[in-house]
Amino acid sequence: MSFDQSEMKSFRLQLATSLQTHWKLFLIEGIILVILGAAAIIVPQIATLTVALFIGWVLLFSGIAGLFTTFSMRPMPGFWWSLLSAVIGIAAGLMLLFSPVTGAISLTIVLVAFFFLEGVASIMFALDHKNELPGTWVMMLLSGIVDLVLGGLIFLGLPSSAAWAIGLLVGINMIFGGFALIAMALQARNIDVRS
Repeated sequence: MSFDQSEMKSFRLQLATSLQTHWKLFLIEGIILVILGAAAIIVPQIATLTVALFIGWVLLFSGIAGLFTTFSMRPMPGFWWSLLSAVIGIAAGLMLLFSPVTGAISLTIVLVAFFFLEGVASIMFALDHKNELPGTWVMMLLSGIVDLVLGGLIFLGLPSSAAWAIGLLVGINMIFGGFALIAMALQARNIDVRS
């Protein structure tokens, strides 16, 4: 499926209009991310435990919901695979809730993978939208590069870095993401949607 020039122009106008209309929300989100990121950097061990406990609760509840759904639809194909998935979710959630420090190493590896993927996605987003957001795309590009560098550094420091890595990385990521949103919001405020 290809877009012709008029469809592309219409899409860019809709994007610019949406950005300009909601620039205050992006600004508020950016400020909140910077504040939360600074708190996570100041006390990374607490942030690491908080993330581990939060993910533990998410896994536990999703496993319980999966278990309920699986037994509600017992005659469905793949029942045993669904049951296994739900039990694994519950077990992983309980492990993180009862031993969050031990689970921090596994979470750190998952977080490193997330930072690599987010870094690539941020870089691609920045390059794709450099015409719509002149001046701001560089911040998004920088955010993606920082994600890749931090992911690589923390991976090289495993396993000793797991106690503080999640909190520190999440904090740094939130700060850069927050500043990128603030820059985008301030740029979007001045977009001329009439052209």
